[in-house]
Amino acid sequence: MLHLALRMAAHRITALLAVACAVLGGAALITTTGVLAESGLRSQLPPGRLAGADVVVAAEQEFHPSGDLPIALPERATVPARLVDRLAALPGVTAAVGDIGFPAALLDGRGRPVPVAQDPATAGHGWSSTRLLSGARVEGRAPSGAKTVAVDAAAADAAGLAVGDRVRVVANGRPAAAYRVSALVDAPGTDGGVWFADGTAAALAGRGAGGEGPRAGTVDLVGLRAADGAGERVADAVRAEVAGTGLRVTTGADRGEAVAPGVGSARSLLILLAGSLGGIVLLITGFVVAGALGVTIAGQRRDLALMRAVGATPRQIRRLAAAQSTVVAALALVPGVAVGYLLAGRFRELLADRDVLPSELPLTVSPLPALATLLLVAAAVQLSARCAAWRTSRMPATEAVAESRSEPRTPSRARTTAGLLLILGACALSVVPLLSRTVLGASVTSVAGIVAAIGLAMSGPALVKSAGEAVVRRLRPGVAAPTWLALSNVRAYALRLSGVVSPLAMGVVFVLTYTLTQTTVLAATSDDTRTGTLAQYELTAPALGGLPDGTLSAVRDVPGVRAAAPAGTTTVVWEYDELGEPAAESASAMILAPDARGVVDLGVTDGGLDRLTGATVAVSAEAARTRDAGIGKRVRLVLGDGARVDARVVAVYDRGLGFGPVVLSRELAAGHTTTGLHQRALVRTDGTREAGRALAALAADRPGLAVASTAPDATGADAPPEVWVNLAVVVVLLGYLLLSIANKLVAATAQRRAEIAALRLVGTTPRQVRAMMRREAAVIAAAALVSGLLLSAVPLALLGQGFLGHPWPAGPPWLLPAVAATVALTSYLTIELPTRHALRTPPADALRTG
Repeated sequence: MLHLALRMAAHRITALLAVACAVLGGAALITTTGVLAESGLRSQLPPGRLAGADVVVAAEQEFHPSGDLPIALPERATVPARLVDRLAALPGVTAAVGDIGFPAALLDGRGRPVPVAQDPATAGHGWSSTRLLSGARVEGRAPSGAKTVAVDAAAADAAGLAVGDRVRVVANGRPAAAYRVSALVDAPGTDGGVWFADGTAAALAGRGAGGEGPRAGTVDLVGLRAADGAGERVADAVRAEVAGTGLRVTTGADRGEAVAPGVGSARSLLILLAGSLGGIVLLITGFVVAGALGVTIAGQRRDLALMRAVGATPRQIRRLAAAQSTVVAALALVPGVAVGYLLAGRFRELLADRDVLPSELPLTVSPLPALATLLLVAAAVQLSARCAAWRTSRMPATEAVAESRSEPRTPSRARTTAGLLLILGACALSVVPLLSRTVLGASVTSVAGIVAAIGLAMSGPALVKSAGEAVVRRLRPGVAAPTWLALSNVRAYALRLSGVVSPLAMGVVFVLTYTLTQTTVLAATSDDTRTGTLAQYELTAPALGGLPDGTLSAVRDVPGVRAAAPAGTTTVVWEYDELGEPAAESASAMILAPDARGVVDLGVTDGGLDRLTGATVAVSAEAARTRDAGIGKRVRLVLGDGARVDARVVAVYDRGLGFGPVVLSRELAAGHTTTGLHQRALVRTDGTREAGRALAALAADRPGLAVASTAPDATGADAPPEVWVNLAVVVVLLGYLLLSIANKLVAATAQRRAEIAALRLVGTTPRQVRAMMRREAAVIAAAALVSGLLLSAVPLALLGQGFLGHPWPAGPPWLLPAVAATVALTSYLTIELPTRHALRTPPADALRTG
């Protein structure tokens, strides 16, 4: 069977190349998705500043919903400081260090911040934390007083500092103070920092045992050093000591998770990204591979029918078709998988460049994605090949031979009905954005478009045949011969034509729905944010880790300032009941105070932000409706550090797309964020230039402050990084679709050599043949564009109505002309070039070789 399959494949190289390209591209995309998913599950950050610790004890930074993947909690949860002494007393422990991190920054001679760490919000530490470093070289002595610090050696070089020099330091929002540099610390593999005496660090961070802050008497984590060979024994003893407390004990490669809690959210993003990509990739890959195999098997119907005539059983025919397809797929799988691993690396670089992933988070490379790709692609090829050969294998031998040079007169009624039902189902899915004005609701639009395109592929032969018959009946008697021939081919070979129209239409649907969904959601979000932001300016201090104390009062004293209020952002997990079952969803949440009414307008429809004090929240109208969270109701939230709270709803607002589903009061979030400092201040002025200049002068006079306009950037530079990621996904998938469609069109045209030769033998000139094929190309392009636009129209109209209030989406005006030009050019080139090649072969030779 294999030998016969290879012999058949050797005579259909052009058609099988389309299959190879489809398999290669599909394997690359599936492998890329698999690598991202595996990295989200298994990738680990390097231990960094904890590389010298054998055992690390930290709080749990994940929420584990019932029956679902863990949700990362990005705010640092704390550990009781008294645990340090208990763990230090365990046998085998040589050192126990309670590590804390807090905002700290150096100022140069001009008052400008000097970068000392990748994250200034946690750059400050106590000196004892240097015992957790690995291979650190220290020049000087440990800080011993309230006004001495040790500085990272690289930062010292940048600031021109040496041991004994004096430097101004801004620590945890306090005014800049002068410190003497007592030591320089060179620790390879870490991101630097500023080290204070332990007592000074605890006081600055508000962690002292006698303090009054919300995090008094706590540390971020506990690092332990063990005697040689005692690491595992110490780890087991620590696990026994902290059992039942909810604390997590990590060793080895897992220590990197304790360095920065935010890495957990990055890994979760990889899983979500792979999940959302996986569905689209599998749908498109299956569609393209099935289409390419359909064209290939259709060109071999005569060979398969003759085999039936000489005694081959239906099962043998299907096995033969599957065998040759599997051989071709096997040859394409290896380079496809290799390209997938390379593509995953490039995609990770894109995510890191856009600050979606930490640059230190590596990809996990293993054979598992390749194995999954092998199984999925092999199953798709086997199933598609057997389905393509099913009709020919089941027909009587004489009937199969008779039909091998033509198409079935009547398209399959079951296939047509199933396709129409899919299109109707896609229309039903398109209603979701009207019911749910959320990102999740909008994502249904692109899925509905793809489902509708698959429905078109199934019902296409009947639709094309009906359309062709209607057009031919209306042809005038004097129509040109090439036009008559082209339209007659449309009617007679509806299955063949729909096989090339459907993937082109899918390309149109995919580009329009996927791209315009992103731009429409972005436009709706921007509109909510722009309309709801009354403040013209925002003040931030990114290099200081947060706004220094006294910034707000100073801003309010600036002439022309009408209102100023702090604002922050955190992450919460909302627990609720859905259809009687517990559910949980992670979401970004703003942190506001009652005075925020002067700088933001959330579109409050019930209640008021003036009540946003204590354990209270405001929720979006969408969340209030779907989660039974109206005014006065209690909601269960898990804050960003894992703390569970029960909050009362005091306001419901309309602009949830721009401001998120929930807003926390400042008191509710206090003590549950990593730094506790205000992230930004929103400022509303009287609109005069003088007020703007006065704010700029205030920012210039205070170290680290930056003032910016809240107006959206018209160039799109401030678009969320997810937009650029989605754009890259569209480009890659579109490239795969176009390459596969082009190969399929070339293969379909090349298989018509005998038809072209027969036309030439009855007197048709090469010029007329080319004219006929060009008209067919025009019909294909027009049919693909019209059907693609029709299938996209309903989902996009309902998306626009639900998100923008009018039945059309938002997007670049050049998108549709660009799509139309691409479809027309692809149709023309992939039909014109094979036709010219076929015309170079003498008609008698073409008929003889089939």
